[in-house]
Amino acid sequence: MPHNNKDSMISHSEPLGLSSLAACQDGAIVSRMILEKPGGSVTVFSFDKGQGLSEHTAPFDALVQVIEGQAEIIIDGIPHPVSEGEVILMPANVPHAVRAPERFKMLLTMIKA
Repeated sequence: MPHNNKDSMISHSEPLGLSSLAACQDGAIVSRMILEKPGGSVTVFSFDKGQGLSEHTAPFDALVQVIEGQAEIIIDGIPHPVSEGEVILMPANVPHAVRAPERFKMLLTMIKA
């Protein structure tokens, strides 16, 4: 039987489609954290075309997996197109940004430990 715990926003042992966890909205970025633990977190994002996250740094590694569409991930000033089914690692303490040349969805896994 599926069950929840305080660290997970989804049920254990119950398959879910990632794409359905964060619906695209016109002119917006939508996020839904699905797991948070002391060692890291997993969040689903959807970006409308033209949206993005400005350049910033994080003190830990972050893995982006594009689950629908295509993104532009800028790491240390270098743009990287990332398509559905591909992943890219944003290393700790290196400036990075996200741009949406089209609507896309991504899974962000933050590794804190």
